[in-house]
Amino acid sequence: MMKLVVLTGAGISAESGLKTFRDSDGLWEGYNIHDVATPEAWRRNPQLVQNFYNERRAQVLAAQPNRAHEILAQLEEHFDVNIITQNIDDLHERAGSTQVTHLHGIITKSQSNLNPNLTYPINGAEITMGALCELGSQLRPHVVWFGEAVPMIETAAQICNQADLFVLIGTSLAVYPAAGLIDFVPSSVAKYIIDPVIPDVGRYKNVVKIEQRAIAGVQTLKEILLNDY
Repeated sequence: MMKLVVLTGAGISAESGLKTFRDSDGLWEGYNIHDVATPEAWRRNPQLVQNFYNERRAQVLAAQPNRAHEILAQLEEHFDVNIITQNIDDLHERAGSTQVTHLHGIITKSQSNLNPNLTYPINGAEITMGALCELGSQLRPHVVWFGEAVPMIETAAQICNQADLFVLIGTSLAVYPAAGLIDFVPSSVAKYIIDPVIPDVGRYKNVVKIEQRAIAGVQTLKEILLNDY
């Protein structure tokens, strides 16, 4: 099977009702990201950060995968589909995708405040203050905050380097290091870009632009791929 590598951003989850911190007002659900999405914010006011992510987690659990998520899962019948997502929700998994790399963590898990490699499933929507890891440290969301390392970036770069086909869905290519992953895709590989506002990809070769939102664009992509490959 051809290796189909798909990099997804907030645009695919937006059609399931989940907002992104990159809204036009620069806020994430009414909060400045520096107050809720940095290690400094956690040290300054852990209860505020915990409450914020508990609310986001409840929203994720209430959301449903949309048709774009479902089509990507169905494409596994025809391609070796590897999804790399910047999103912290679990909608790809719930839609049925079996190979998903989360660059920025996944909100349905907690992690140790001392060792980010110690992660745990969450029963329900909340992590409570006082809930401890096996090292005796407070549990926090399993999310990569601004200013923290992105541990899966090297794995994702290797996946992109092995792509036979590459797809970019719903991302502005503005958040690094994730935005640099397209540079690891071989120049000869076809690159399908799905977004109503196509980011600047002028320096890349073999680009096919699909100027649609995620659901419509992924349906168009499916028709192209099944016809051409």
